[in-house]
Amino acid sequence: MCVICGLDNPAGVRAPFYSMEDGSVISLFRFREEHQSYPGRVHGGMITAMLDELGLRALWAKEGGEFTFGVTTSLETKYRKPVPYDADLIGRGIVAKESGNFLTAECTISDPSGKVLASAVIKYIKLSVDRIQQGVDEHEEMCYSIEDGIGEIAVAGA
Repeated sequence: MCVICGLDNPAGVRAPFYSMEDGSVISLFRFREEHQSYPGRVHGGMITAMLDELGLRALWAKEGGEFTFGVTTSLETKYRKPVPYDADLIGRGIVAKESGNFLTAECTISDPSGKVLASAVIKYIKLSVDRIQQGVDEHEEMCYSIEDGIGEIAVAGA
């Protein structure tokens, strides 16, 4: 039911995520009209939620799987240009720093030409799923890999 990646959330973005060879994560997605603030523009909270999702998934891309979970401790978003809905967008996240139980990710949302529309620096603390929420089965209720046959992604500026 995640508002960003949840396949069962009718109001969500339902964004796919792809682990890249350089250890980053990429998402090819579209916000919808339901995600707007002003007409033609995506709500800043939805933009920040996507950037946050990209951050922890960047750790999974670096590790090669969903082995580590965590929660956001701080997030600084920069809104550079209006983010449109009903338009192709590219999200990218990469781990910039990792130390013990902490990590920092740098994430962007760009248009197909590579123009950065929003960016964030996000800090996380690594925690077990039980410490985040007791009684959760991470493979039933949380993110997991689904093969879709995509083998290569060409991204401007990446």
